[in-house]
Amino acid sequence: MAVISTGMSVRHAEQKAMRRHRLIRKIAAWGAATIVVATVAWALFASQMLSFDPSHLVVKGTGTTVDMAAVVSVVAAQEGTSLALVDISDLREEILQVPNIRDVSIQRQWPSGLAVDIVAREPVAAIPVEAGMALMDQDAVVVATVAEAPVELPVINIPLTGDDERTLDAALAVLKSLPEDLSAEVGSISAQTQDAVTLTLRNGVVIEWGSSQDSALKAQVLRTLRTAEVSRAAAVFDVSAPTFPITR
Repeated sequence: MAVISTGMSVRHAEQKAMRRHRLIRKIAAWGAATIVVATVAWALFASQMLSFDPSHLVVKGTGTTVDMAAVVSVVAAQEGTSLALVDISDLREEILQVPNIRDVSIQRQWPSGLAVDIVAREPVAAIPVEAGMALMDQDAVVVATVAEAPVELPVINIPLTGDDERTLDAALAVLKSLPEDLSAEVGSISAQTQDAVTLTLRNGVVIEWGSSQDSALKAQVLRTLRTAEVSRAAAVFDVSAPTFPITR
């Protein structure tokens, strides 16, 4: 009589049950993951919990020439939009259309805020024009026109038009390169060419600076000449060739 073993069928049944159990666990895990993803997606894109609230807007660095209300108005148009859906690049371009903004950076402040950091175009010099005085920033951009130049700004006596643009750029480059203490003393700037910039201090002393090259060395030489006993009373300091300075 043949003997029938049940061991093999039991093992097959156990393996089948284990496969079914693993499948159920995978399905349960997939289901849970789907629920989590759906919940996160709803929270990010549909829920009001993560939408932009203008009362949570922070604007920094507007300076003295930028209309803060105009900046707030541009950003406030995003009210109710999920922070995840706010197009930072497009919003940045819109803000840059506000007058006198040189640069801007934007960061999301979860759960419902935006931080806007602005670099304003601040005037560094005044230039005579028909309507009065044009206030110009370091990039030669006119930020305002006023009747009289503010006393703290140097006046650049170079026309805004024609072939003098490079000369004007050179004068602004020299002004930007000056140490802060020396810059505060400058009353006016003139230049025949981009390599012949002359500074006139508020006390009447004339400094023939030349080009904007070697400005750090020129400033150091000028400081030495103005403090040395033999030269500090000079009316003119020529540092256009800083290794061969001249006073008179």
